[in-house]
Amino acid sequence: MIQGKAIIFGNNIDTDQIIGAHHLTLPSIADMALFAFEHHENFTDHFTKGDIIVGGENFGCGSSREQAPAVLRERGVAAIVAKSFARIFFRNAINLGLPVIVCPEIDEIEDSARLEIWDNCIKDVTAKRQYSIVALPYFIHNLVAAGGIIDYLRKKEQNAGRR
Repeated sequence: MIQGKAIIFGNNIDTDQIIGAHHLTLPSIADMALFAFEHHENFTDHFTKGDIIVGGENFGCGSSREQAPAVLRERGVAAIVAKSFARIFFRNAINLGLPVIVCPEIDEIEDSARLEIWDNCIKDVTAKRQYSIVALPYFIHNLVAAGGIIDYLRKKEQNAGRR
């Protein structure tokens, strides 16, 4: 289960809003993460590690930069829930172990609501409501649970060596 406070965003949040291109020359993801959503006051003023980003349609559109989900993971975003995701952002997030969850009813959740995310639903503790989510295939769930594709493959290799 994932628990956190909702930080609300709208539709078409592109990767340049997540991390501006002018920050991509910084030496590390940790350095870049300080500038995540730098122009969105609801994030800069209210985000704390473990919060959940709630977006609308087409979250993560724009360029295919892997730094966008990486800086969110580095900042401590627990998960991103949206009506839909840009395909490349979605896959980059999964490869990095950042949970991305599709929920058609997400626009009913209000800013700062306390959320709990289970395998098949989102519980809005504040509003005392539940929302269904689009289930990920089992192998994708395993990649995210392992912390991303690199950690998944390392664990798989370690387990194969023990046989």
